[in-house]
Amino acid sequence: MKIYSILVTVFGLLFFSSLLADENASNPLAAVSNTDFRLKTFDLETGDRQEFFIDGATMINPKLKIKYNAHWWQTDVTGRDENGWESAGITLIYFPKQGKLESGLPYKVAVGFEWIVDLGDPAKGIGTGADQLAPFIGMAIAAKPGLMLIPLLQHFAEYSGTDVSLTAARLIALKTLSNAKWFKLDLKVPYDWNSETWPASVEFQLGKNYSPKFGAYIDVQAGLGGDKSYDSAVGVGFRFVY
Repeated sequence: MKIYSILVTVFGLLFFSSLLADENASNPLAAVSNTDFRLKTFDLETGDRQEFFIDGATMINPKLKIKYNAHWWQTDVTGRDENGWESAGITLIYFPKQGKLESGLPYKVAVGFEWIVDLGDPAKGIGTGADQLAPFIGMAIAAKPGLMLIPLLQHFAEYSGTDVSLTAARLIALKTLSNAKWFKLDLKVPYDWNSETWPASVEFQLGKNYSPKFGAYIDVQAGLGGDKSYDSAVGVGFRFVY
């Protein structure tokens, strides 16, 4: 069975089931240790792509967090069905400061460094052909009870392979709902310095914690503007917290 068939089935189960922004792992700056298993299918202008990936994090101590991910793709963008590992990455996040703004809103500052290793083959339509380093800075702000705002700024540059120079602004809004549900909006606006384009996108996520150790969610994404790298995407995720 193809990945997108699994996606449709699980998406339906989640949508018709009875669907904690507070330290929710959907906030990349949350002090949470977790592992997510995710399936996603993308509608591209030249074909489609199904993606399976592992996305998780471990808190080393209250000020230091390590995130990790690995991506496997299945795609037909070359006119042939191809599949294989696309990339793997590790992110180190340090929290140098936290407190309250002058307005009284609690906040936490984060600085980090992401290391991305390309595992794909561009001739198969998989991967970028570049190993990258990506420093970033961000902040988590408790705007009101149950609502977290997370602005981030990150720059991606290759240290091996195809030339990459991309600066991405990102804004995440994470809202706690009733019955252990949450909703997330994730807006990404990158600027590609090489192609001078803005391949922006937005993601909506709806999830539920079924227990303190397990949650599930659905994702719907859309490319924005004339420079978008994909039209739309839909996916599901299963989260294990420890």
